[in-house]
Amino acid sequence: MSLSGALSNALSGLTMQARKSALVSSNISNATTESYGQRSLDVSSNSVSGGGVGIDGVTRNVDAVVLADRRLSDAQSGYANDMQAFTSKIEGVLGESGEAGSLTSLYSNFENALLSAGSDPSSTQRLKSLALSAQNFTDMLNKVSGTLQVSRTDADRTIAKQVESLNGSLQQVKQLNDAIAERVVRNGDPSSLMDERQRVLDSISEIVPLRTVEREHGTLAIYAASGTVLYDPSFSTEPAVVDFTPQDPVTPDLTLTGGGLSGLTINGNPINSSNDGPLGGGSLGAQFQIRDVVAVDMQAVVDGIARDLIDRFAAGGPDTTIAVGDPGLFTDAGGAFDPLDEVGLAGRISLNALVDPNGSGTWRLRDGLGAATQGNVGDSSLISAYSDALDSLNIPGSSSLGTGTSSFSEHVSGLVSAVSAARVRADGEQSFSSAQNTALKELELSKGVDTDAELQDLLLLEQHYAANARVVSAVDDLMQTLLNI
Repeated sequence: MSLSGALSNALSGLTMQARKSALVSSNISNATTESYGQRSLDVSSNSVSGGGVGIDGVTRNVDAVVLADRRLSDAQSGYANDMQAFTSKIEGVLGESGEAGSLTSLYSNFENALLSAGSDPSSTQRLKSLALSAQNFTDMLNKVSGTLQVSRTDADRTIAKQVESLNGSLQQVKQLNDAIAERVVRNGDPSSLMDERQRVLDSISEIVPLRTVEREHGTLAIYAASGTVLYDPSFSTEPAVVDFTPQDPVTPDLTLTGGGLSGLTINGNPINSSNDGPLGGGSLGAQFQIRDVVAVDMQAVVDGIARDLIDRFAAGGPDTTIAVGDPGLFTDAGGAFDPLDEVGLAGRISLNALVDPNGSGTWRLRDGLGAATQGNVGDSSLISAYSDALDSLNIPGSSSLGTGTSSFSEHVSGLVSAVSAARVRADGEQSFSSAQNTALKELELSKGVDTDAELQDLLLLEQHYAANARVVSAVDDLMQTLLNI
């Protein structure tokens, strides 16, 4: 081998080792950086120029299968987290059975106040306590209804934000795809751009379950797990546009099926916006599930309970002094209840103002709402009839409570039990999805940068660098000897 050939080989080795050292340094410094793909240098024998080593490029090493599974797990975890947060919120408002201020405790207080007033109907204080306990119970129904509608409004706002984020991220992916393709065509290293593209996709993988497909020049096509195309550079130069119109506030009468609330469109075409639709399965699907299904069903049950309470104390019930068409002990925003206007009733139910605990008319609880004057102060028959009305097994007027006969307390306890069971199920789903997501993230990291291996490579590079440097030094000595002859 000639001196120039040896020098060329050594210099190519030094260049390769310097480049590889930079990659090793980058790998080690980014070992814990999310979305970072471990780099390795592709080299080959440089036979064209007579020897040495040639640099073919940089490979970004990512386990595509694990990455895809982790992204689907992100979406499942996002759905489970949102559903658990919602059910926990509603359970917190209802309170645990027996807990002070809970729905069941407030109803128990109402029942106890009826017994107390019935034992001494002449006591103004006991009648006021009865009116106050009844008012506290209706206030709780108002609170539960209000919380459900706030949750639906929050879900609607979240949907709008997530759709905006989804559209923005798809545009970012398109721009990064273009930049990556340009760099690949020019034989550059697109690894940093690919890291950023992975970060962008990871930021929305919780919103919608995503799948990616490799296209030419390092670009990616983006699909929802359902197969819906979000962006495919092979078919279109622009990503799909998801559209949504928010509604603020969301009230009980507004529903998606009724046309009062917006669904999703893709490129102007309406799609199934439920969690079973093309973009369901993630946090976006959870928000639609809350806004259009779960909270609506809970509202219907709470409205049914409010209706059942009004019906048990309405005209034709225990108080014979109430005229047909007049409100009973419990009213719909102060007036008589219209059976055709049940939606949102729990947010409007109130105690009849004639027996306001802060007024002087609580004696009507004993003598009747339509009584002109006070009667026998020792007569507890009406108060006892109130208790009997609550305990009687009636077929509810609301279809949301089923068709079987039940006492009023059974409806109250049934609601609390149903919400508690929903929260327990949501806890289980969240626990499972969280464990699965954590395991996949750990697996993804284990297939990322191995700092021990990188440090070993660094030691080898140091040795190889020293060997090539000695070749350069030896060639220099030989050339000096030749020049001195």
